[in-house]
Amino acid sequence: MQIDSRTTDDILILTLTQPRLDAAGAVAFKERVRELCNGHGGRVVLDMAKVDFLDSSGLGALVAVMKGLDGRTLELARARGAVSRVLDLTRMDRVFAIHDDLPDGAAPGQDAA
Repeated sequence: MQIDSRTTDDILILTLTQPRLDAAGAVAFKERVRELCNGHGGRVVLDMAKVDFLDSSGLGALVAVMKGLDGRTLELARARGAVSRVLDLTRMDRVFAIHDDLPDGAAPGQDAA
């Protein structure tokens, strides 16, 4: 699972580069995110702008990742279309902090030096 990562201020931005988060990639997703979050104690924001399909296994993977963050909330950003509808219909919008855009200071190309 290809996930781009960068840190801005104390925010770890993880960008999914594949259009699907489903049963085929859920295990690899969880493992990769855990690797990337290892040692990071700040906010974790998952940029979902490129994701256009999310199934129940993908939802389960998101919840598993959040549980592994030791009480921190996995924040989701730029979930659009069908992905946003799935999050709303399953009421996961009450579980995750969901942002229409990346947090201030975390826009692409604004990495901290």
